[in-house]
Amino acid sequence: MLPHVFFCMENCYNRLVDGKFQVKKEKNLHSIESPFLDMEKITDSGQIFRLRRIGEKGFVLVAKNRVLRIKVQDPDRGAYRLDCSKEEFSSLWQSYFDLDTDYEAFENSIPSEDIFLRSAAAYGRGIRILRQDPWEVLVSFIISQRKTIPSIRSSIEKLSRLLGKPLGEGHYAFPTPREVVWGGLSALRECSLGYRAPYIYETARMTLEGENLRDYHDLGDEELLSRLMRFAGVGKKVAGCVALFAYHRLGIFPVDVWMEKIIREEYGGSFPLERYRGFAGVLQQYMFFYARERAGRTSAGKGGAGRETSEGSGGTNRRNTGRSPGRKEKP
Repeated sequence: MLPHVFFCMENCYNRLVDGKFQVKKEKNLHSIESPFLDMEKITDSGQIFRLRRIGEKGFVLVAKNRVLRIKVQDPDRGAYRLDCSKEEFSSLWQSYFDLDTDYEAFENSIPSEDIFLRSAAAYGRGIRILRQDPWEVLVSFIISQRKTIPSIRSSIEKLSRLLGKPLGEGHYAFPTPREVVWGGLSALRECSLGYRAPYIYETARMTLEGENLRDYHDLGDEELLSRLMRFAGVGKKVAGCVALFAYHRLGIFPVDVWMEKIIREEYGGSFPLERYRGFAGVLQQYMFFYARERAGRTSAGKGGAGRETSEGSGGTNRRNTGRSPGRKEKP
């Protein structure tokens, strides 16, 4: 079955014969539509920290040294308009949002007798596993430990504003390892990182000295997790999140305090991972999202790879000037 994502080239308008979908394309605007794409849920899913809401009808994503603005056309149909060229969409965002993967097939694989998981998949429908940058995800999840999502976002925005490259209109790229090392521990400590600051500095130093994270794409799952856990501050939970969200290892099933509770209460302490070999990580996202939402999104406790809550957009306000207050200017 083909993925339920549809898009077209410039200045075109398509309609299926049965009227199930419509797609419009204007110059530098790409409209995409899928019942398995929900930007709101992706924003709240705990896998990404630089996708945020703009009012009621839009989102802004800072990723891949770019700023992507997304306008909501019809959330019930999963219809969105992306502000990018056709070349940028096909070469970058189509893969980034994992639009070629059939998420309906994952949902259909769940047996009818697993009422909890079927409910979770239906509730989380629209979440897709993004293909994010390994360095940014690794640092983000080191930051995430024992932090709520708003505070994670705030720290990441401070870090980007202080050390990252300006992208215009008050947005900054995530800093490179070289920029982090150049800024040093003093800069990291300005970003509300606490005990994580030395971990991030050491991680940046290791990558500059030969640990090329892009080479990890060629590793098997177990070797990937093992290599990730060599970095300071990275345990099994953080490594699993990085493998899933940066290396698109859909079969990896990170277990945090939320998931421990779900497995204990819904599955008697043992989730049937073998049944979902190759995509258990997708189901993990549905389960996590559903359980947290069902709990009222009121938990602000510690643990769980920093994914206790998803309220707030993080960051700090500042005027759009040439330099940020406290921003370190490179020589």
